[in-house]
Amino acid sequence: MNAKKRKEFADRLRQGEYMTLPGVFDLISARVADRMAFPGLYMTGYGVAASSLGLPDAGLASYAEMVNCVAKIAQGTLTPLIADGDTGYGGLLNVEHTVRGYERAGAVAIQLEDQELPKKCGHTPDRRVIPIEDMVAKIKVAVASRESDDFLVIGRTDARSQHGLAEAIRRGQAIAQAGADVVFVEAPESIKEMTQICRQIDRPLMANMVEGGNTPVLSAQQLQEIGYQMAIFPGTAFLAAGKAVESVYMHLKETGSSPGLKTPLYDFTGFSKLMGFDKVWAFEKKWLDQ
Repeated sequence: MNAKKRKEFADRLRQGEYMTLPGVFDLISARVADRMAFPGLYMTGYGVAASSLGLPDAGLASYAEMVNCVAKIAQGTLTPLIADGDTGYGGLLNVEHTVRGYERAGAVAIQLEDQELPKKCGHTPDRRVIPIEDMVAKIKVAVASRESDDFLVIGRTDARSQHGLAEAIRRGQAIAQAGADVVFVEAPESIKEMTQICRQIDRPLMANMVEGGNTPVLSAQQLQEIGYQMAIFPGTAFLAAGKAVESVYMHLKETGSSPGLKTPLYDFTGFSKLMGFDKVWAFEKKWLDQ
């Protein structure tokens, strides 16, 4: 099943299809998104670190914790899963281990970046990058380590903020030449910069749409016209979820109960079915009622 899923996703990329990829960060968000026929889901490192550990996306989540989340989400959904692999969690040997682990866990693609350890969220300050030669070696190892050419390697550079756009584009070009299937230049600061990136890098390009981040959040049509083939929305859902949870708890705190709550709620029976209770009920009807 994973091989078929990977090939179908890789073929869509190779055929030039534009893809909107929602960010997922736990099994609830993944199950909800899985029902909506997206071309893929994006497992966000920021969201996983926040939801599972209650920690900032600052290199604190380990490979073991992240690959465990990859496996749980991939096994719990049918939609292809693209997973954030941070820096590869160490040196080149770690990159090999990470790529093989993410592929075995069921992802269709891994994203690797050129930040120094400890890494930080791409829309926060003071990010530093490793030498370009080290990132090229990282991508070459990642490509050589995968079992299938359909398991995609997404190479990300965070050089824009520290070294400027020209260096970020130079690194994006080097990442492409090293064999990455998709190039991700993080945190361009204007539509002009985004257009320049797409014109100068000959690879499918990923845009990161972060509400409140450094990059303009554009429509799907605008992104396609500029030249992007993928757009991830890593934080949209967890920002919405956090605000909704806060409003529910505030109402409970202020009133002592839930009547009068204005926050939209998922239907309880529908949510139970989303989590698989319909299968439990069918199993019990078949076996326990006899």
